[in-house]
Amino acid sequence: MQPDTHALIAIDVQNDFCPGGALAVADGEAVVAPINALLDEFTVRVLTQDWHPADHSSFAASHPGAAPYSMTRMPYGPQVLWPVHCVQGSTGAAFHPGLHTDRADLVIRKGFRPAIDSYSAFFENDKVTPTGLDGYLRSRGVTTLTLAGLATDFCVAYSALDAARLGYAVTVRLDACRGIDLEGSLATALDQMRAVGVSLQG
Repeated sequence: MQPDTHALIAIDVQNDFCPGGALAVADGEAVVAPINALLDEFTVRVLTQDWHPADHSSFAASHPGAAPYSMTRMPYGPQVLWPVHCVQGSTGAAFHPGLHTDRADLVIRKGFRPAIDSYSAFFENDKVTPTGLDGYLRSRGVTTLTLAGLATDFCVAYSALDAARLGYAVTVRLDACRGIDLEGSLATALDQMRAVGVSLQG
């Protein structure tokens, strides 16, 4: 069992990111079993959940004529326009049914503000609007994090980079992650995480 200062953050293990979902990550359901095993090893366990309104600004459908996976520019910077996914209350937004959600101490919902996307478990994509996770972890005395989930090169990587910037010791369990790899985004994300001292395992 890990010490109470070490938390597990399981990121966005939701139906829409698994095979058959609106924004499916290849082999995405393969993260469920290793994350369930990890949940047994930690006493501080947090799940994150993408939680978008139906007209979210990051959806290609909200921009007439825009194709999914094209880029646009938001007030906070470049933004990928995604297929509609993880709409609040939908089956796609629900956690994968095999995930042991009852083990979690906290569920952090992100991406619920219509005008800004939120990849990281810690900040919205403007990098300043907090989700509240940092305060929760500090109030529990957490200094070390292990991250797993979907997708390696977006929500997991953004969370790991923010966690390192906030001063946590961070490990990403690659055996419990899967990536989208949008135009080389996976290799870029791995390089960025290594550069800030994130330990990549598995």
